[in-house]
Amino acid sequence: MSQIGAPHGGTCPKSPRSRTLRTVATLTSAVLAVTALAGCSADDDADAAPVAVQDNAPTPRDLVADGGTLRWAVDAAPTTLNAFQADADATTSRIAGALLPALYTLDQRGRPQRNPDYLESAQVVETEPKQVVLYKLNQQAVWSDGREIGAPDFVAQWRALSGRDTAYWTARNSGYERIEKIERGKNDLEVRVTFSKPYADWQSLFTPLYPKQVMGSPDSFNDGARTTLKATAGPFLLKSVDAKSGDVTLIRSPRWWGQAAKLDTVVLKPVPRADRADALAAGTLDLAEIDRSTAERISLALKDARAGRNGAQAALAHGPGSSITPSKALKSWALAHGSDEEKAEEVRAARKKNQEAIARYASAQDTLATYVVRKSLEPAYTQLSLNGESGPLSDERVRRAVARAIDRQELAESVLKPLGLPAKPPGSHLALAGQAAYKDSSDALGGQDTQEARALLADAGWVPGGAEQPAGTKAGSEAEKKEGTEKGASEKKEAEKPAKSTATPAATAPADAKKKSDEASGDAPSDEGLYIVGDDKPGDRRAVPAQAAPGTGTRVLTPAPAAALQGAALQARAEALDTRPEALEAGTGSAARAGAPQAVKPDRGAAGAYAPRGTAAPAAVPGAQQALGKDGKALSLRFVLPSGPGSESLRTVGDRIVRMLDAVGIRTEVTKVPDESFFKDHIASGDYDLALYSWPASAFPATDARPIFAKPEPASDGSLMVEQNYSRVGTDRIDQLFDQAAGTLDEEEALELVRQADARIWAAAGSIPLYQRPQLVAARADLVNAGAWGFAAPRYQDIGFEKDASPKKADKKADKRTGEKTGEKTD
Repeated sequence: MSQIGAPHGGTCPKSPRSRTLRTVATLTSAVLAVTALAGCSADDDADAAPVAVQDNAPTPRDLVADGGTLRWAVDAAPTTLNAFQADADATTSRIAGALLPALYTLDQRGRPQRNPDYLESAQVVETEPKQVVLYKLNQQAVWSDGREIGAPDFVAQWRALSGRDTAYWTARNSGYERIEKIERGKNDLEVRVTFSKPYADWQSLFTPLYPKQVMGSPDSFNDGARTTLKATAGPFLLKSVDAKSGDVTLIRSPRWWGQAAKLDTVVLKPVPRADRADALAAGTLDLAEIDRSTAERISLALKDARAGRNGAQAALAHGPGSSITPSKALKSWALAHGSDEEKAEEVRAARKKNQEAIARYASAQDTLATYVVRKSLEPAYTQLSLNGESGPLSDERVRRAVARAIDRQELAESVLKPLGLPAKPPGSHLALAGQAAYKDSSDALGGQDTQEARALLADAGWVPGGAEQPAGTKAGSEAEKKEGTEKGASEKKEAEKPAKSTATPAATAPADAKKKSDEASGDAPSDEGLYIVGDDKPGDRRAVPAQAAPGTGTRVLTPAPAAALQGAALQARAEALDTRPEALEAGTGSAARAGAPQAVKPDRGAAGAYAPRGTAAPAAVPGAQQALGKDGKALSLRFVLPSGPGSESLRTVGDRIVRMLDAVGIRTEVTKVPDESFFKDHIASGDYDLALYSWPASAFPATDARPIFAKPEPASDGSLMVEQNYSRVGTDRIDQLFDQAAGTLDEEEALELVRQADARIWAAAGSIPLYQRPQLVAARADLVNAGAWGFAAPRYQDIGFEKDASPKKADKKADKRTGEKTGEKTD
């Protein structure tokens, strides 16, 4: 599936390594992968019913009112309207889903389904001597300018994305490079696509499909489609993009031949996630993905409404007025009307400020009670990434030890159980439970086992006491040595004493562990320099010279395209849910969960808000195993986490992982970095040992997942080229299995090859899936066919507001809303 949203990362100016773009899949196309399906247990068959289904208030169209405007929150204004450019984002994908043809969409199990609005049929009609796919288009399908959708559009998109014309700044071309020719069939509604070699994932192509006016020339592709589209063919039209606010306004298309859109207008409003609680409380949004604290606040407002409390009463019960006792109120009144005018003025000002706060809270709670929280699981999983390029993690035994030290079930439960969502850790890197390709292959690595983890570390030479220095050897980091000139006389005397055995600080670079060869393929990761091929800064698509990554000596270009698409979005968006033990239910809550400010609790083990290299590893927690070392150096791994307000849950999960690693003697240096630099400056550049971020599942794993797990290749200058494999761990055999899966037209054979590839990915221990990402969506109570969709793509023409079936029903709904505001109890 293609959204990455993981980054889920046009014709970019060609860098010296741009040839690797041919395998980069855009993993953020919301058209093919919008949200997530829930997991079945590992023992369930892939076709068994999913544990968590989509939660989007499904409603027949005849019960949906005609008209209305939907205000839908997005993370940011679109940087481009061309989904095939490197800086396309989730907003780009959302727009494409409403405006452009999607030949195939995903159902709630993540399976591609023919879209009858555009296709009457599509099938492989020949396999020898070449694979030929015949598309028969819907006879009514036309672009907004009245022209038929047909072969010229297919040809233009193929030529733009094939990679043969470097003037097109494309972010991906997977599959298009295999096309040999495209021809008109028996009539204008038939399109014959001939492949030069078999391609199993042909259903992933031509979605979204752009008109030839966009794809026909490099200028229109590179620049023209960034801000406008010359023609569209969906249930909605693009009316405007507000340059100031970033609002994107879509209106119902009069040329749409399918079922007419229920809504008149859709306004995509850029609202940062941290500001969405306030926007919802102000009633300026109808639909928005939210974090757990906002969901809890809505749940509390609904609880109050059901209990017959209006906002003012709620404010006194658990809001700003909850601390005011009768005695405090009397004393305040007395002071406000006392003889001490100066004191009275001060108290009157404080009383006024408090009354305003109570009024704001009351109004907000009244408004929040008109929303509901819809929840499901996204089609993406959060993983622990282990950078195997150099250092201790270049040794497969150490990576496997880290994996065996971690209790994935505990981590999944800490995130998902409080939300009432299935908490089964993913058993695959390449599919989620319910998908055809899903098979739990985690046994190839093994589950949590502290003793086995310690044995693997010992086998790799990391043992208790191994960090001790021989007598007479000074211990300390480079930073400590630099401070030698500033030491006083007392410090000099101390230095002359016999050296004590000490652990080397975490910043000291550990010696490269002996690399264990991959018995299946003879592969070993490289610790040479590094190149990452990808996009450059939005608005400046000239070639970007290689630069040195901070503190690494690694050579990098800009991050790979998929990272650009979801880079920061992936890492932080994934985990804006905290892991407190209270269940998220309408009917639970407290003043703190109702939006009151929370005290910031420092993460255990963090060296500081932005711990620089050289910060000593934190002291071990009680019960931790004695620290390990080898050749006088301590085993310490640099754990990079985002520091932003939306990443609290991610940091909580990181803290749990730190404790699990402590238990086997692995120390961690926790480094927090700004959200905006987390992915680009650390994950993509390889400046980390351990990190948490997310990847999407896909309906087409042989195509979309290959660049994520492809073995990094050495360039002619000895540097290392990676695509989206930010763990830098891969093997030739894994690559071969992906290629074989993409090249067979036998569906069962392709699925089996994908499963074999996944088992080897588990065994290589470069990434450890921890849990499927939760999705929480705030929706107006009367908004239907919208919410947490699961794997399925939104059907934009069906989204709308519930129709009042009768005057009696309308009166009842009005009475309910009035009752919520006045405090009267309603059903």
